[in-house]
Amino acid sequence: MNEPVPYLDLPAQMRPIRKEIDAAISRALDNCSFCLGPDVVQFEKDFATYCGAEHCVAFNSGTSALHVAMLLLNVGPGDEVITTPTTFVATSWAISYTGARPVFVDIEDPTFNMDPALIAKAITPKTKAVMPVHLYGHPFAVDPILDVCKKHNLPLVEDAAQAHGARYKGRMIGTFGAVSCFSFYPGKNLGAYGEGGGLVTNDAALAARARALREHGSTVRYYHDEVGFNYRMEGIQGAVLGVKLKHLDAWTRERRRLAARYHELLADTPLQLPREAAYAESACHLYVVRHADRDNLKKHLDANRIGCALHYPVPLHLQKCYANLGYKPGDFPVAEKAACQCLSLPVYPELGDARVERVAASIREFFGK
Repeated sequence: MNEPVPYLDLPAQMRPIRKEIDAAISRALDNCSFCLGPDVVQFEKDFATYCGAEHCVAFNSGTSALHVAMLLLNVGPGDEVITTPTTFVATSWAISYTGARPVFVDIEDPTFNMDPALIAKAITPKTKAVMPVHLYGHPFAVDPILDVCKKHNLPLVEDAAQAHGARYKGRMIGTFGAVSCFSFYPGKNLGAYGEGGGLVTNDAALAARARALREHGSTVRYYHDEVGFNYRMEGIQGAVLGVKLKHLDAWTRERRRLAARYHELLADTPLQLPREAAYAESACHLYVVRHADRDNLKKHLDANRIGCALHYPVPLHLQKCYANLGYKPGDFPVAEKAACQCLSLPVYPELGDARVERVAASIREFFGK
């Protein structure tokens, strides 16, 4: 009988780098560097260099990084921030935490990213920033969105939580906005062994304030210049991420190769496959297909012990927590249709060709191919 295909296989990722990881964690334990410390400092330097940025500030989660990004731009009660309804809720949480209002605009059909043509219509005198998401690892359309931001004198925040190593027109994402935020949640392309996040910027003043805000609003111990937070990255997570960063490019290449293999094997099925824009080099965090009979396809894959997932079955404007915003079904038809049709197939560096072929064969069986 065929072995199950897990949706994600973190043990398989850990096995070949276990000795490196063990040594790094051991050093962190020997140094008793549990909160921030030398491993976090070194990772911040290395990740900033990787992104082509001047500064990286490490946090205890990507959500914390997004929250601080809003505070750095002085977003607060009564303000509005334009973002997408098709993303994990942490994107809009960061806006809500400040007392500001998330203002959603619909997405593009092929990429699932914010539609640049719709942003200008959503801008009001209350708009304080624009925060699109590089969704599923595919870069959003940076240039047209930046054009709108510059025209209206609005800062751009890149939510890059899913897009470590993705490129826009050959340039690494993460340095197009005033600030950019990454998640190092374990399932991400660059994942910690626990929670973690990072904020990247070329602005030294913003970086300095971000460091203070993550540590109780303090630059000198016991002296607090503003209300801050306990958002520090743990030293052990910095050690783990420092090891894994060295492997990220190789992992990304393998993700892209496996995605291309899916494309070959599923090309003649009724599925709508992911499409990479001409400007983009996706990090292939997720491989998301679409079909009107998505739910039965998922049941078929589940029955055949093939892992799959839904990202995201309810767009943010229809979530109960945002009922007070006054959105209703039909407001963002592209996002709503995608939510009903999307299915994420396994795609991770350790997946291998045989498992991809098994997933594809099961899908082809479902469609009578």
